[in-house]
Formats: sequence, C-alpha cells, structure tokens
Amino acid sequence: MASHVLRTAPRRRIRLDEHLPVDHRLSTFYRIGAGLMGLVLLVFGILGLIDRVGFFDTQGDKVSGLSTNGALSVISICAGLLLFVGMVIGGNVASTINMVLGILFILSGFLNLALLDTQYNFLAFRIPNVLFSFVVGVMLMFFGMYGRVGSALPHDNPYWRSRHPEQAEHEQRVKAGAELRAKALAQGPGSTGAGSVGSGPAPAPLGDGRSDR
Repeated sequence: MASHVLRTAPRRRIRLDEHLPVDHRLSTFYRIGAGLMGLVLLVFGILGLIDRVGFFDTQGDKVSGLSTNGALSVISICAGLLLFVGMVIGGNVASTINMVLGILFILSGFLNLALLDTQYNFLAFRIPNVLFSFVVGVMLMFFGMYGRVGSALPHDNPYWRSRHPEQAEHEQRVKAGAELRAKALAQGPGSTGAGSVGSGPAPAPLGDGRSDR
C-alpha cells in the first residue's frame, strides 16, 4: 500500500527587525511606553546623584522609598536616556529597546535578590528595589511586546502580514474583489445602459389610424 507523506508548510520564525510603519498606532504605543518608563528612571537617577552617595556604597541612601547609590543612579540615567532614544525613533527600535531592557530589569531583580545582605551588593539593593525592578521589567516587556508577539494577532496587524505574506496577499485580493462587487451593486443594474437609451433618435409620432389617400 502506497504511503502518503503529509507535508506541512514551514513555519516562519519571529523576527525582531520586521517592518512597521512609523505612523502606525503601534509605533505611538511603543513611544509612549518608552517615554514614560524613561522619565521614571531618569528622575530616579538624577535624585540619587543629587544626594552624592558613594559610587559603590552598599548602604546606599533613600530616594522615593528606594535605596540607591552612585552606580545605580548612573545606570538608571543611562537606561532612561536609552528609552528616550527609542521614543524619538519609534517603530521597531522602540519596541525592541523596551523588550530588551525589560528582560534585563527582570534578570537584575533576580540577581540582586541573591546578592542582598552580601558584600557584593554593589548597587545597594533592598527588597523594594527588587520589587521595583520586577515591576519596571514587566511593564517594559508589555510596552515592547504588545501587538508584536502572540499567536492571535489580527490580520491587519503589520507584523502578522509580514509573517504571512501569501495569506495576506490572498485576503487583500478577496477584499478588493468584494469592494468592486459592492460598488457595482450600489450603482444598479441599469446604470451602465441608461445613457445609451436616451442618446438615440426620437421615435416617429404615431398616426391617428387614418391613411392619406
């Protein structure tokens, strides 16, 4: 008996450099997320530097309920400026920066949690700092992945169209055909021949039934 081989179409890998129009609403969302989180980190870093705490002081100083020192303040300022760069550029750049920094913040939370109350706690982390790092990381990942990563993206999403070009082109042709048919129906069946009826010569008048002799 002949064996049947089932062939499946190769799955397209998710790329982080896919095209996104700069004026797309997702680009605006990525810009807003990067700007808000960048502002929070920038303010936190500047306030930490104002207090002039030692660069690697493990005791740190309190800023808005969080412990900080010179090193953590500089790192926060650099992260905030990087997010501002993403906000200015927008598009895929802002989304990628949000995702990468979000992952780094979450990893930093776990790492510094393990270094609490040790001599290697060079960023003067405390439990509130760990929680803050987790919250910022999750929010940055949300601002970076929204509308870009997922299995149920809408078909008008530019990332979905980039990953499924054949299906997107087929749906575009179907949509264009449906629009043409709807337009033809809206014009009516006699719209194309109405002008030709009135453009011909007028018919001769009918007589009264009597013939001239």
